[in-house]
Amino acid sequence: MAWQRSMPSISGKAPTTGERLASVVVADLVARAKRGDGEAFGQLYDHYVEEVYAFVAVRLSDREAAEDATQTIFVRALHSLSSCRDDAAFPGWLFAIARNIITDTYRANRFRPETWHEAVEQEDPALTPEAVAVQRDDARLLQEAREHCLSTGERELFDLLLTEMNDKQIAQVLGRTHGAIRTAHYRLMSKLRECLEMLGAVGGMYRARV
Repeated sequence: MAWQRSMPSISGKAPTTGERLASVVVADLVARAKRGDGEAFGQLYDHYVEEVYAFVAVRLSDREAAEDATQTIFVRALHSLSSCRDDAAFPGWLFAIARNIITDTYRANRFRPETWHEAVEQEDPALTPEAVAVQRDDARLLQEAREHCLSTGERELFDLLLTEMNDKQIAQVLGRTHGAIRTAHYRLMSKLRECLEMLGAVGGMYRARV
């Protein structure tokens, strides 16, 4: 397939933010891909592959399995692209496919979910050693909060919030109403904030003792 020739290798790094595609750009690329434009689909792949991989990798204990699942997600998306009724809603449609692929993988194999920091943590090479230490400590606290304070459903919502999707698109992925996701988003942030405060206090007490 033409789009596969331009596909980058999956790095396993956390998705970058701040370079989001406008919905009108997404819609144009999807429309072109539906007409058989491999380059357009390749651009969609390039833009979303890191986020999709991060979403998959945190749920599968095997990196090779996560890479295979990510490839399967995009192949399925290409083959069923005509079923994406709203071209601008492609991100939510794509992550809904990702959820289905993960479920299929669970059924076919028994994977232990990988710890969050192993799947998506990355360090900025421009940071000083002191800043890296702070980043690692913050990432550790966030990982602990995710693992110990959030339910399975809340973890999934949390991971989706790390992508560039908005609440409406996340609602599409999870098959829930926009209002329900907005409420869940607010409650999740409140719960996570309380948990981080608790973990920070416990960590401070521990450091004071040593």
